[in-house]
Order: sequence, then C-alpha cells, then structure tokens
Amino acid sequence: MTTLDLVMALVVGGLFAAGFYLLLDRSLMRVLLGVIVLGHAANLLLLLTGGPPGMPPVVSDGDEAERYADPLPQAMALTAIVITFGITTLLLALVHRAWQLDGHDEVRDDVEDRRIGTVEDREESGPPLPTDRDHEPGGGSGR
Repeated sequence: MTTLDLVMALVVGGLFAAGFYLLLDRSLMRVLLGVIVLGHAANLLLLLTGGPPGMPPVVSDGDEAERYADPLPQAMALTAIVITFGITTLLLALVHRAWQLDGHDEVRDDVEDRRIGTVEDREESGPPLPTDRDHEPGGGSGR
C-alpha cells in the first residue's frame, strides 16, 4: 500500500462520514448536501477500485493484465453520476416545495407518532382515555 492509497482511503472515509453526518440533520438542505457528498464518495471509491490512473481500459490476450485498468468501475462511476444527479434534482425540488409551503426547510416532529408512543409507555400510563365512540348509544361498538 502506497501513501497515495492511504490518503485516498482516508479521503473516501472522510467523505462518507461527512455525508452520513449531513444526512442525519433535520435541515432538508443539509440532507441534500449529504446525498451529494455521499454520491461523490461513492464515485471516488468506484474509480479507486479500477486500478492506477493513466492505464488504458483494454485487455488483450497477449499482454499482462496488470498493465490495464478495469473498465467496469469506470462504467459504474458514470452510472452513479447520472443516478446522483437525478436524486439531487428530485430532492432539490422537494426542498424548494417545502420552503414554499412552510417558509423553512427544517423537518418537524411527527406529533401523531409522539402521541401514540411505545407500547410500554401506554401500559405504564394506565387505562386508555375515553373517545367519542364510547359516548355513542350502544356502548361505542360502532355497529
């Protein structure tokens, strides 16, 4: 392993770490930036697996295979670039729409999810609260 390989491994690891950190934020713009950084990290990782730079991506029968680069990671990186561009465009449209509707890009808590809680929380809180169906004639059976 050369120094360049170690540096590139650290760069790829740093890009993945930064991308996942941005994905975990509540701001939709940071989520978008996290997806972009993850796309760049995946592209760099794919290009690094293709072999040393500057070698032609062709293999002939008579030559040594070590002199040539693998063309498959290059094709996969090109495909990943197109997919990342499409996902980025979709997320950018969603962030813009959220900005138009709410005036900010922060994801709010799901109030209904907090209200329901977990099963242990409901068991500890005691019997369920009466609902409108309990006050209906016939005991609230709904039939």
